Amino acid sequence: MISKPSIYLDHAAGTPTSNEVLDLMLPYFGSGYGNPSALYSLGRKARYVLEKSRSAVASVLHALPEEIIFTGSGTESNNLALLGTARANKIHGNHILVSAIEHKAVLEATQQLAKEGFIIEHVPVDAFGMIDVNDCIRRINEKTILISVMYANNEIGTIQPIKDLSRALSFKRKGVVYPILHTDACQAAGYLSLNVKDLDVDLLSLNGSKIYGPKGVGVLYRKKSVAMQAIIFGGGQEEGLRSGTESLPHIVGFQEALSRVERKKEKEVVRISALRDECLKSLRGVLPFLVLNGHPKERLPNNIHISIPDIEGESMVLMLDALGIAVATGSACSSQDLQVSHVLQAINQDPLLMHGSLRITLGETTTEKECDYFVKALFTVVEKLRAMSPLPLSL
Repeated sequence: MISKPSIYLDHAAGTPTSNEVLDLMLPYFGSGYGNPSALYSLGRKARYVLEKSRSAVASVLHALPEEIIFTGSGTESNNLALLGTARANKIHGNHILVSAIEHKAVLEATQQLAKEGFIIEHVPVDAFGMIDVNDCIRRINEKTILISVMYANNEIGTIQPIKDLSRALSFKRKGVVYPILHTDACQAAGYLSLNVKDLDVDLLSLNGSKIYGPKGVGVLYRKKSVAMQAIIFGGGQEEGLRSGTESLPHIVGFQEALSRVERKKEKEVVRISALRDECLKSLRGVLPFLVLNGHPKERLPNNIHISIPDIEGESMVLMLDALGIAVATGSACSSQDLQVSHVLQAINQDPLLMHGSLRITLGETTTEKECDYFVKALFTVVEKLRAMSPLPLSL
């Protein structure tokens, strides 16, 4: 009996922890168990490792070590950025701008802020999922204290013009700190520049699970001039903004994972972009009716997001899984609820196409052979599903 392959094409949902990262983490589950807040030698050693990791992360981001806050996830980083900054700066205004295709960690945080009296305005995107910088700037008023626009979308892969936005914002602010600019960069790490000085952002969120590091750890870069309130209370760790004993294994793992993808970035972007383009070409060859979602050029190098008429994305996912292939439909963080993607709604996709979406995200171990197998498998699955479809086929 021939065993089915195991092909993982959902790296936007989570990446495997690399062996190099895991090897560095393991000692801190054992002999290096000290609490970084303790005064005795075991604690001081842990503090040294913690601060060394913080400095290494700061170096990648071109930030100051004290501007790096370790959190428990990318979601927590986004929540701290939105809730902590809005509440601390409410005296200056209550208007917040967010793009319509933000991750739910941002959108639901702003829903909470709306309950607290903040006015949340969603900045629309075009058919490719791109914001209009001038439109965003026009929406700013004297009460606007915060703008959140994700660096790269987790579903359709569109890369937003963050540098253009920050440049336009600097002219609008004319030396004043408001509005503060936040970007969710969780999907961008390993592919795009994270130089916060070059991006000129005030807040930037990252997590470990998208960069071949451990789950359960994230980072928030906070420019030292940005006022912020804590959302978790206790011992006052992380500049008083994220109480709780720091998880040294996870922080060491995050630092190594970030440094590792940064070292590999230049070559990996070239390799994976070519692989993505070849895979998409092959998909179009066998499924000419597919629709590519997201920007055709300004997109993450590993992202292919397609919609196929007349069939359900969930059916494709399950049938591909039976063939040994893991892909996603919609956002992995909300795939259990079977709701239509808010991202596809925001780009005004035809409702008949929305349920037939598939997200394929390649990774550093993805090969041409795996992509070829996937294309053949998807063609077979689509043929079966379209033959069973009660809907008129959109040929």
